[in-house]
Amino acid sequence: MWIRNILFLALMLGGAAALRANFFPPRSSAPIQRPTQSPVPPELVARVDRSFRLQWTEEGLVPAKRAAELTILRRMELALTGSIPSLEEIRRFEAGPSGRRLDDRLDGLFRDRRASDYLAERLARTYVGTEGGPFLFYRRRRFLTWLSDQLLANRPYDQLIRELIAANGIWTDRPATNFVTVTYDPETKRPDAERLAGRTARAFLGVRLDCAQCHDHPFQPWKQSDFQGLAAFFGEVGTGLTGIRDRSTKFEVTNRKTGKLETIAPHVPFLPELRPADGPLRSQLARWVTDPKNAYFPRATVNRVWALMFGRALVEPIDDLPPESDLPPVLIELADDFVAHGYDLQRLIRLIVATEVFQLESATEEDVSESQEQGWSVFPITRLRPEQIVGGVIQAGSLSTIDSDSPILVRLARSLGERDFVNRYGDTGEDEFGTGCGTIPQRLLMMNGELVQNKTRDTFFNAAKRVGSLAQTDRASVEVAYLTVLTRRPTPEESAHFEARLAGTRGDKRSERMADFFWTLLNATEFSWNH
Repeated sequence: MWIRNILFLALMLGGAAALRANFFPPRSSAPIQRPTQSPVPPELVARVDRSFRLQWTEEGLVPAKRAAELTILRRMELALTGSIPSLEEIRRFEAGPSGRRLDDRLDGLFRDRRASDYLAERLARTYVGTEGGPFLFYRRRRFLTWLSDQLLANRPYDQLIRELIAANGIWTDRPATNFVTVTYDPETKRPDAERLAGRTARAFLGVRLDCAQCHDHPFQPWKQSDFQGLAAFFGEVGTGLTGIRDRSTKFEVTNRKTGKLETIAPHVPFLPELRPADGPLRSQLARWVTDPKNAYFPRATVNRVWALMFGRALVEPIDDLPPESDLPPVLIELADDFVAHGYDLQRLIRLIVATEVFQLESATEEDVSESQEQGWSVFPITRLRPEQIVGGVIQAGSLSTIDSDSPILVRLARSLGERDFVNRYGDTGEDEFGTGCGTIPQRLLMMNGELVQNKTRDTFFNAAKRVGSLAQTDRASVEVAYLTVLTRRPTPEESAHFEARLAGTRGDKRSERMADFFWTLLNATEFSWNH
């Protein structure tokens, strides 16, 4: 009997270890080296604010009032962790020193593995897409873990991108090479140079150079030869026993007129004087992309980070930047600061959060016009992404924070719940910032889906039951529920409405009313937007 028990225990432990390895890959054992944080100078924030103020005056726009701190906190958490703040975090936030709360919370988020994991997933969609990739040659989860490590350490962004473009080695030992191997073509037994060229131009330069893949672009200065010249930098890439390596091969394309193969020499589409004259081709390309004088790189980065924080890019489309003369001065200002301070992503995020635009209300006393939203005189509201909605639902079901320090079973349940919900709700794929309306199946999933049901009713220790049993008054129950789900306190009218429905309830009846209450808040339109 004791032998059987020991075997059963070993199987259970082995199963748990396998689940942990599958859903939570091991992190780097090397200590995280974080550079010294450079504070954001108030004068720089003031210059950005003045630029927007000047625009509002010219366009006759009246800016909204400053949002409440809890509203700003919710925006930060959704943008950086893909979830809402827990009641535990809200209490800690409000107990902090006035005037320092947002900065202190940002410090905490920059140390939080949830934030680096979420930002890694968002950026990875730009770098490698969402597809599973070729079997054996691509390890997306390993790539995400590595990318999260880099972001947690706040590695200078130019260094990170250079490694993506130029790394050699096995895709498991050198995860950065997955940027290349995700395009591996089993027929040619090589990575796809043209796909890599298109990704590089869009993700790192904000240029749709791949639109000139088959012919010269009709509305942009890009020529077909520009695209082919960029693709040629990846023409030497091959795979072997040692992983990704540069081979002594040529990049050839078929001439559509003659049907013959033509060898294409690598060349950059602009600023050729910045291209290094030595080193492997991909290394040359990587150094050219991230050269401090190549303004496309920091501007594309700033535009993308701005979009991650707001849900909408400063310049749209996000991967098709116009000439400098048509760029908003704010984008140039932020990009120049980004370069001057070592491509520090955390500093850039801190600067964006400090701006007046990020801290504005999303509504005014009158109906918000399209010109107000386009002119950034109100915070532009956008629908939450599927993973933000499921992250919010799961966190709203718990009064304590669900993070990397939570028990393994809690994290596993969250991971499985997220995957199932996003599959049913509909993943946005690589279309990171597309505007779309909610669908009837999505609403039905929120109203009748297993996840919302579980988080409001079925779990014994869910937030609804705990609030109903622990809060000393009906008013306290209503306030805590609003904080837990919507990150705000109820208005007097809202409080009176729900207090009346909780009045006099005890035991199972009160638990049922609280479950209905939480379900109502989760299905409120407000919950599904980044207001």
